[in-house]
Amino acid sequence: MMKPGSTSAFRRLSDHLDKNSDGYGPLRGTLGTARMGMIWLAANLVVTTLLTGTLFVPGLDVGVAVGMIVLGTLIGGSVLVLVGNMGTRTGLPTMSLTKASFGLRGSFLPVVANVLILMGWSWVQAMLAGVTVNFLVEQATGFSSPVLFSVLCQLLVVCLAIFGHAGIARVEPWLALVILAFMAYIFTAAFLAFSPAEFASIPQDVAAGWTPVAALDVVIATAVSWTVLSAEFNRLARTQSAGMIGSGIGYTLSTVLSMTLGAVAIGYVVLDGGEPVPFDPTVIVASFGAPLAVVIFLSVMATNTMVVYGMVASVVNMAPSRRVTFLPTAIVLGVISILGSTWLALLNQFTAFLVVIGALFIPVFAIMIVDYYVVRARHYGRDILRADGGEYWYSGGVNIAAVLVWLIGAGASLLLTYVVPSPIGATIPTFVLSALLYLAWAAATGRIDRTNRAHAHLLDLPETDRAHAGR
Repeated sequence: MMKPGSTSAFRRLSDHLDKNSDGYGPLRGTLGTARMGMIWLAANLVVTTLLTGTLFVPGLDVGVAVGMIVLGTLIGGSVLVLVGNMGTRTGLPTMSLTKASFGLRGSFLPVVANVLILMGWSWVQAMLAGVTVNFLVEQATGFSSPVLFSVLCQLLVVCLAIFGHAGIARVEPWLALVILAFMAYIFTAAFLAFSPAEFASIPQDVAAGWTPVAALDVVIATAVSWTVLSAEFNRLARTQSAGMIGSGIGYTLSTVLSMTLGAVAIGYVVLDGGEPVPFDPTVIVASFGAPLAVVIFLSVMATNTMVVYGMVASVVNMAPSRRVTFLPTAIVLGVISILGSTWLALLNQFTAFLVVIGALFIPVFAIMIVDYYVVRARHYGRDILRADGGEYWYSGGVNIAAVLVWLIGAGASLLLTYVVPSPIGATIPTFVLSALLYLAWAAATGRIDRTNRAHAHLLDLPETDRAHAGR
């Protein structure tokens, strides 16, 4: 029997997480550049990014594929860094920041889309880890149950995510170092077996349907998919430079290394006389064995922990209510993510999944960047923490203009992807169109702030801050 005045382990953990700012509102970061870099390095050293590289070869020349990987990562990474910096400057996660541009209630739309997308990511990655573990177990014992191993992998992820941002900050850097060591081994093994010239001479398979622009779009979409979490983790940075440099270098290195490893691994399969089946971890694990399987498993632990944490942070910060706390939300979403990891058929729709992410979130991030850096002159006030009224209320809590620009941008992205393919891809035109439309609306309605207010973290602003209220 519990002693009077004592509390359960569940309540103690829940209170601990809330006290450490895993609940509603801004968070003041404490991490330096190196720690932020390692967190982002571990985050995208992930099986989905690696397997994305297997999509491009032999459909493209290996050199062209690597070139598009680097270019797309730099373009998409710049959006990720800019949105992440908003998190460092304000202390808010990504979806909370949409309240300023979409309205206190209008932000519920991108939040719901974000949770659905992150849930899909968690399922895909758990499945890939489960399929990989199942492959090794079946080779060794003959026992096969990919669904069981997918569930077990996601169960471990949820346990890690429950410990919040403090646990992530401790675990991610070590996972990054281990993953990098195994990746170095795999690169070495590949290039000891075949020379760079042999990889470059792999015949291009035109029938695969890949073009450099299509590959570029996919790489940028990968960065966009990570931008939904950029402010979540960059708000952990102690300074803007720590956040921007750490995330920029960490994300760029991890993406280029992972996708290039995927392209090299599938190229190795081709040179070794195998069949280059894209986006199938068992094909490349069969060539490289346990070291690559370890990379895949650990990468899912590192990345899916951040994905589940991101879902929880989005829901907890959707509305200023003390009734929605971190731990119960993490458990509910964690259970859903575990159940969903049994839906293995989703793996066949990964490319379409990336297209949907790009269509939904490229316009959102274009609007957010223009709103914060141009329209609002790099300043959000404490009205963003309110439930209603104030500077970000717009019309009934919704900025209709932002919602319309979002819908137009998403439609344009799908149009340029499936109906009228653009010679420069869909992602860049969609971003530019959405940014210009939102900026034009802000200029036409006189909403551009031309004052020169000093930057202040939301925790440093007075409770009575109501600058430009009701505008």
